[in-house]
Amino acid sequence: MGVPAFFRWLSRKYPSIIVNCVEEKAKECNGVKVPIDTSKPNPNEVEFDNLYLDMNGIIHPCTHPEDKPAPKNEDEMMVAIFEYIDRIFNIVRPRRLLYMAIDGVAPRAKMNQQRSRRFRASKEGMEAAEEKQKIRQEILAKGGFLPPEEVKERFDSNCITPGTEFMDNLAKCLRYYIADRLNSDPGWKNLTVILSDASAPGEGEHKIMDYIRRQRAQPNHDPNTHHCLCGADADLIMLGLATHEPNFTIIREEFKPNKPKPCALCNQMGHEVKDCQGLPREKQGKHDQFADTLPVAEQEFIFIRLCVLREYLERELTMASLPFTFDFERSVDDWVFMCFFVGNDFLPHLPSLEIREGAIDRLVNIYKNVVHKTGGYLTESGFVNLQRVQMIMLAVGEVEDSIFKKRKDDDDNFKRRQKEKRKRLKRDQPSFIPGGQFSPQALGNRSSPQAICNPRQAAFEMRMHERQNSTASASPNTSLTPDGSPSLGGGGIKRKAEDSDSEPEPEDNIRLWETGWKQRYYKNKFDVDASDEKFRRKVVQSYVEGLCWVLRYYYQGCASWNWYYPFHYAPFASDFEGIADMPSDFEKGSKPFKPLEQLMGVFPAASGNFLPPTWRKLMTDPESSIIDFYPEDFAIDLNGKKYAWQGVALLPFVDERRLRAALEEVYPDLTPEESRRNSLGGDVLFVGKHHPLCDFIVEQYKTKSTEPVDIPPELCHGIQGKLSLNDNAVLPDQVVESPVPMLRDLTQNSAVSISFKDPQFAEDFVFKATVLPGAKKPAPVLKPGDWEKTNNDGRPWRPQLGFNRDRKPVHLDQSAFRTLGHTVLRDRGMPGMYPNAVPLGAYGSPYARPLLGGQQQIPKLLSNLRPQESWRGPTPLFQQTPQRTGGAAPLLAWNRMLQSPNQFQPAQYQGLGPMGYPQRPEDRMDRGRQVGTP
Repeated sequence: MGVPAFFRWLSRKYPSIIVNCVEEKAKECNGVKVPIDTSKPNPNEVEFDNLYLDMNGIIHPCTHPEDKPAPKNEDEMMVAIFEYIDRIFNIVRPRRLLYMAIDGVAPRAKMNQQRSRRFRASKEGMEAAEEKQKIRQEILAKGGFLPPEEVKERFDSNCITPGTEFMDNLAKCLRYYIADRLNSDPGWKNLTVILSDASAPGEGEHKIMDYIRRQRAQPNHDPNTHHCLCGADADLIMLGLATHEPNFTIIREEFKPNKPKPCALCNQMGHEVKDCQGLPREKQGKHDQFADTLPVAEQEFIFIRLCVLREYLERELTMASLPFTFDFERSVDDWVFMCFFVGNDFLPHLPSLEIREGAIDRLVNIYKNVVHKTGGYLTESGFVNLQRVQMIMLAVGEVEDSIFKKRKDDDDNFKRRQKEKRKRLKRDQPSFIPGGQFSPQALGNRSSPQAICNPRQAAFEMRMHERQNSTASASPNTSLTPDGSPSLGGGGIKRKAEDSDSEPEPEDNIRLWETGWKQRYYKNKFDVDASDEKFRRKVVQSYVEGLCWVLRYYYQGCASWNWYYPFHYAPFASDFEGIADMPSDFEKGSKPFKPLEQLMGVFPAASGNFLPPTWRKLMTDPESSIIDFYPEDFAIDLNGKKYAWQGVALLPFVDERRLRAALEEVYPDLTPEESRRNSLGGDVLFVGKHHPLCDFIVEQYKTKSTEPVDIPPELCHGIQGKLSLNDNAVLPDQVVESPVPMLRDLTQNSAVSISFKDPQFAEDFVFKATVLPGAKKPAPVLKPGDWEKTNNDGRPWRPQLGFNRDRKPVHLDQSAFRTLGHTVLRDRGMPGMYPNAVPLGAYGSPYARPLLGGQQQIPKLLSNLRPQESWRGPTPLFQQTPQRTGGAAPLLAWNRMLQSPNQFQPAQYQGLGPMGYPQRPEDRMDRGRQVGTP
């Protein structure tokens, strides 16, 4: 979803929706990695039924990661994807269904955004390569030092698009991966697996939602199914709320900003390419070979609990004294609809609504004030009441002018503060800081100081540097000769722009904060006069159609594969007058593009190598009838923003009729393999030999029935749909060849696959956006004071940790602390109250104390503590106030803190003291002494 700041805003406003994932790590025994048994209970203290994977959110970070070296070839990429899925599966541990959905051909409304993103990525990649080569030549010309340039083929991420050979190979690899896990992993034993690859049309997350909607409409569906959806897009939160399922959780990577990246020229840390000086790397410490290596930190995951978000929204949206009956489910649908105004993948956001300026809060407040007049809700099961929406938008339009003026004031105040900060830093910084071997070292650095080498040369360089600085400060316009003396003819040189405190900014011709902003906006953005009422109404009508299309897409499925918003910019809220009578119907029976047709619609000419030769020629041949669809260069309108990635790419829209006419001439040139990749496919269902449905599927292949058959819901956890034979099926007792050379073939296969199709409904069928009968409301998580503490003077409020609301925090009491001090070897030398405590991240000792009789095992509570740079994490135990608690609970936390094998020996657990504490050997010899006494 095109709201980059939405998740950050949501997690700050509703902090209790976030739960850090507990992940069990694989152990090694004699150098052999022992696989995790995912059939055991989930360490997160919650059991999930269905896991859905939005695969594109997995494919991209595995093929071109930002925080670690990229895979060398396509085979390593596939293995990385397998390992990523294994991690997610280990955390979630679904018991009924695993649904993998890869983006297929998207609706035309989405293709425009895909086209903009791919053209922009291609342009930025070429510009970055040119800038890198230019800076490299300049540095080498000045005598700088740079490592030899690596000759490495650049991975074009545009290949992650339906119809390419890469996506076809990925589907084959995933079929092999599923069969392997069904044969070998006990956690997959009774699991139903559905793979919807790139040949099945539709975006991955919307294919998942379509599956959930259609299963909810079946009589055998369990209304208390616990869903877990993996993906990083913000629109997954909206889609999860739109299902009205009471148990819906999202798992995603935890975002950690400002990760260090090495310079692309010299591979050193601490600067970017534009700031590279070509200096040789200085030796840093004893193990210099590790000085500039990226810190290898495994990406961690968080859960987003939509049931808790529903609790928050219920408190915020509940309204008293309404002229109609309050329905919380309908108000949630209205909240989802209002979020579309601040941006999505299909429409540009309104100029007056910015998520960073509290636009959603403003819309909610207006909604609560106006809903008394509307006489009802804005939406119903994905259909919009335009008359009521008009009242909301006109209320926003009344404050548009003040919004623009406040935005300008806030921007000016921010610039003023930044300017004062730069001046203050410039004034307070020391005149000279020695570098190299004389550079200051941070306090507490444990590395031994380096030996001084060639101190005379270092001292000479320091003196020359000081002399240049002093001369420059005495006469800013005086230049220096190469030997450091001031030149006589250096007067009259103007001060460089870099020395100025002001930063160059793009010219803003709209000036929304000044009178006449609407006239200037339409003239600059649409090249029409604001008095052209007919054109303005056309823009508004297209935007209103877009709002109706997006909501229908979220609640009912794709209303039209051909519709799209034909402008780059949005109208103003004050223009939404008279929209109640605008039509919002869409043509029925529309069909999606074919995969290669979509590639022609979204790819720039630079990515034409993924297309057949004759098709590629249409992108580059000057005589091509559609050459204007593929400009080599294009403008990017910052549209009031600061960075290019925030701007609007002014690309021409693709004319579908012209594109299809041009492709008719080259269709005969397709090979059989290309024709196969250009066809639309469907979903495939997999089960293992222990699954109740396995024998039923095998029987279908034995009878060779050509007619689709219904799934017996009692054999498949209530899942319903049609099964039909698959030409490339995985069958029992047949070898499954590995498409990855480094992985073995499956010679003893017992899994089986078959084509699967969701239950079908009439085109005008309406899926009801309600909670199903029999659904049980989850136990409340928010306490009475949570809402007030969350919004009280901005004070931070720590949310509940984990899914178990009844679990009490574990603390060490005073006697446990004393025992800790006696037992741990005092060799770490760490300052503080507990000098021998292990650092953060070292929890989970392999030496676990035997449990007392009748004591239940409590999952590890601290195995998911985050490093300090993480945006949220529980307070470490050794920073909490010690409290005396009863029972043996403190012992479990204590045993987790005692991690390192060199600090404890198994012999320490051979005897227990009077209170259940482990005895030291000398304590066992002296029975009269109390264990906790120092």
